Amino acid sequence: MTNNPSKIGHYRYRILALVFMATTINYFDRSIVGVMAPTLQKLFSWSNSDYAAIMVSFKIAYGIGLLFMGGIIDRFGTRAGYTLSIAIWSLFGMLHAAVRPAFSLAGFIAARFGLGIGEAGNFPAAIKTVAEWFPKKDRAFATGIFDASTSVGAILAPFIVGAIVTVEGKNWQIPFLFTGILSSIWVYLWLRTYQKPEFHTKLSKAELDYINSDSGEETTEKIPWLKLLPKRETWAFALTTLTDGVWWFYLFWGAKFLAEQFGVDIKNIGLPFLIIFIMADAGSLLGGLVSGALIKKGWSINKARKITLLVNAIIILPVIFVPVSDSKWLAVFLIGLGAAGHQSWSINSYTLVPDVFPKKATASVIGIGKMVGVAVAVVADLALGAVLDTAENSGYFWAFVIAGLSYISILGFVHLLMPRMTPLDDNLNYIKEKPPIPPGGA
Repeated sequence: MTNNPSKIGHYRYRILALVFMATTINYFDRSIVGVMAPTLQKLFSWSNSDYAAIMVSFKIAYGIGLLFMGGIIDRFGTRAGYTLSIAIWSLFGMLHAAVRPAFSLAGFIAARFGLGIGEAGNFPAAIKTVAEWFPKKDRAFATGIFDASTSVGAILAPFIVGAIVTVEGKNWQIPFLFTGILSSIWVYLWLRTYQKPEFHTKLSKAELDYINSDSGEETTEKIPWLKLLPKRETWAFALTTLTDGVWWFYLFWGAKFLAEQFGVDIKNIGLPFLIIFIMADAGSLLGGLVSGALIKKGWSINKARKITLLVNAIIILPVIFVPVSDSKWLAVFLIGLGAAGHQSWSINSYTLVPDVFPKKATASVIGIGKMVGVAVAVVADLALGAVLDTAENSGYFWAFVIAGLSYISILGFVHLLMPRMTPLDDNLNYIKEKPPIPPGGA
C-alpha cells in the first residue's frame, strides 16, 4: 500500500470541490442582507433594533436547525442530508424577494428564519464529508479549502448587489433569486457524484487506503446526543464556536459600520469587502496548511492544533483598534486581519471534532457546538442593536474590543477541558492515539 498522495488519485478533491461550491452558495445567500443593510434600513425605515431582530431570527433558526440537522445528517447520511439542507435554504433565500414593504419587517424575519433552518445543515455536512474523505493529517487543509469559500460568497455578494441594486434600493429583490439556479446545479452534481468512499465505484483502493490510513474501522450503530453531551470534548469544541458571533458581526454589521463611520455606500462597499475577505481566505488556507505541516513534521495533533489556534488568537488582537481608527483603509485592514485570524481559528477548531470523535458522531457534535455559538451570537446582536439605538456608535467600540480579546481567553478554557485531545472510540471511550508521523512521512 502506498501513502504517497501524488500516486493514489485525487477523487476526494472532486467531492471537496462540491463542498466548496455549496458553502459559496451558502455564504452568498447569507451575506446579501448584510451588504444591503444600510440601503434596506433606509428603504423600509428599520431601526437598528429592527435590523438586529432580523439577524436574530436567522440565528435562532440556525440554532434550532443545529439541534436536529446534525443528527439528521449522521442518521441518513451526508448525501441525503446535504441535499435537504440546501433545498430548504435556497427556497427561503428566494422568498426574500417576495417580501413587500407593508410587512417588510415581519417578512424578512420569516424569510431569514427559514434560511437559518436550512443553512444549519451546511457545516455539519461539510465537516462530516471531510472526515469521511480525508485522513486526519489532511483534514485541516481540506477544511481550509472549503472554508475559504465562505469568503468567496461574501466577496461575490457586494459586487453582484452593487451592480444590480441602486443606492435607493431599486432592484433589491433580484440578488435573492440567484439562489435557485445555483442550488439546482449543485444538487444535480452532488447526487450524481457523492457516495461514501467505501461504496464509491470510481475510487481506487489505493486512495481508499490513504483516506483510512490514520482512522480505525467504525460500526454503523448511531451515537445519540445524550451520550455526546457529557463528554468534555463536546464542550471544548462548543467553546471555540463562541467566536462565530465575531465572524457574523463582520458579515452582518460590517457594511453598516463602514457606512456610519466612513460613509461607504452600497456602490463602494465591494472593494473594502474584497480586501477583508481575501485576507480571510488567506487565513483559511494558511491555517490549514500550517497545522497539517506541523503534524507531518512529527508534532502531535494536540500540539499542532493548539499552537496554531494560539497564533491565530494573537493575530486577531489588533482588531480592538478598529473603532478608534481615523483611516477607512486602516480599519478595513484591521478587520481583514481579524477575519483572517478567525478563519484559521475556525478551520482548526472544526478539525478538533473528527480528530477526537468517531466519524459517525462528527455532524452531531458540530451541531451541538455551533448551537452554543449561535445562542451567544443572538444575545450579542440584541445588545448591539439596543446600544446603537441609544448610545450610537459606542456599541461598535465594545463590539471590536470583545472581538479582539475573546479568542485567547477561550483557548485557555479549551485547553483546560481537553488538555491532550485523546481520541474516542466507537463507544466514546478513550483510546491510545497512534504514534506521531515521523518527519517527511506522508
